[in-house]
Amino acid sequence: MGFFDKLKAGLAKTREKLADKIDSLLNSSTKIDEELLEELEETLIMSDVGTKTTEKLMENLRKGIRKAEINSPMDVKIFLSNQIRELLIEEEGDAVNLTPPHVILMIGVNGAGKTTTIGKLSAYYSEQGKKVMVAAADTFRAGAIDQLEVWAQRTGAEIIKHSEGSNPSSVALDAARSAVAKNIDVLIVDTAGRLQNKFNLMEELKKINRIIGKGISGAPHEVLLVLDATTGQNALRQAELFSKSADITGIVLTKLDGTAKGGMIIGIKEELNIPVKWVGVGEGLDDLRPFNAKEFADALFGL
Repeated sequence: MGFFDKLKAGLAKTREKLADKIDSLLNSSTKIDEELLEELEETLIMSDVGTKTTEKLMENLRKGIRKAEINSPMDVKIFLSNQIRELLIEEEGDAVNLTPPHVILMIGVNGAGKTTTIGKLSAYYSEQGKKVMVAAADTFRAGAIDQLEVWAQRTGAEIIKHSEGSNPSSVALDAARSAVAKNIDVLIVDTAGRLQNKFNLMEELKKINRIIGKGISGAPHEVLLVLDATTGQNALRQAELFSKSADITGIVLTKLDGTAKGGMIIGIKEELNIPVKWVGVGEGLDDLRPFNAKEFADALFGL
């Protein structure tokens, strides 16, 4: 099964909650009236798209109707699909041709799938012929270092680790220096993920962010926030809080295959202007891939 098919299958619950309900509304309507528009608005909000984003989509939809771009209920689905695609499209970066050592700082709450994501990213870059190193800077959670070491062994990545409870910034700095010395292409740094409202955690993230730059100029080059798609609008709140302590460059959305709340991708991009960079749709090493807005919109609407 190709990744698009996995994405389409993974979005089945979200599609049932959003696109299938829209289809049902449109198929039972003979004209576009205010009642239909109000039901569409309610469906978008209930699908975790977010209030602000829904308001923008409905505003654009009404403009399309006034301009005669939408002339029947069946035109609405294609229009919404195109609008969502446009909201999500970001100038795509090059995930392969990176200037080494390229440093990726991974952040997120415990349970979002951060360490597993690091393993999958390691596998992805290794497949591209990159020399990968991971840094076990989550020194607070019991078993975090061992878990990352298992992923490193599985994917052939090198690992820099200290003992449990040691200074996370020291791990990050050692990793940065080692990455330079060993001509590493991609360095992926794990961080602690305790409750996002703990002041000391956010200060620690700021410190790690500063320290890495001492080992590699300009680092970190990416700060990826890992979010669990099953948490819906709570993920938006997490993104808001983490963005206050880190210059987030992108979102990694995990567990899309187990949720009906995939619509939250749209709200995060529109309300926080943080692009989704990677999506995960399963447990396999190859089930994490760069996000593609067109593929997402097509899979969401079953096109």
